[in-house]
Amino acid sequence: MKIFIDTSDVTLLQKYMLDKRIHGITTNPALMKKVGITSYRNFATIVLGLANGKPVSFEVVADEFDEMERQARLLSSWSENIYVKLPITNTKGESTVPLIKKLESLKLNITAVMTMQQIDELQPVLSPNHILSVFAGRIADTGRDPSYIMKHARLCKAQLLWASAREVLNVSQAEECGCDIITLTPDLIDKLSLHGKSLTEYSLDTVKMFFNDGKGVSL
Repeated sequence: MKIFIDTSDVTLLQKYMLDKRIHGITTNPALMKKVGITSYRNFATIVLGLANGKPVSFEVVADEFDEMERQARLLSSWSENIYVKLPITNTKGESTVPLIKKLESLKLNITAVMTMQQIDELQPVLSPNHILSVFAGRIADTGRDPSYIMKHARLCKAQLLWASAREVLNVSQAEECGCDIITLTPDLIDKLSLHGKSLTEYSLDTVKMFFNDGKGVSL
């Protein structure tokens, strides 16, 4: 399973793209806003340079389907390793499936997918040239186990991506569900060193941390 870093922070990308475990980059408008991106083209040029040919996902920033299509074709034209992110619906809840069908020859990343119905509607128009981003972390935020939805999504022809990971455990869960890709934020990539760590050792490390942090406190 491949790990894609999920950030729009160029400084962090400069650091983490040197990590051989990272196979691609995903961005989105919220992450771009967080770091103050205003020129999409300039931002994309920098990110593509750091990606060095690895897959990069850039999302459209439109709500009307005609403009989504224009932006998708433009983004795709910037580089062969770009996957254009299209949301599963626009802000009115109208499905983008017809647009996905129209753009099926492009490398697409269908994002914000969370329901079985959405997956079923997508299945006829997806291909191995596409990424299906199921937001497992947000599904889990609602108290639901995302695993059954991910396993259902595995029936699609697209590359299956476990999105919005919340903890290192999600890496094992994504592998068990047959995901091709998982997106991790930089802080979760840092935590990968804990994967499989002895719990006895981790417990002792925690005790030592509390003890050291308590130094200088008088009772």
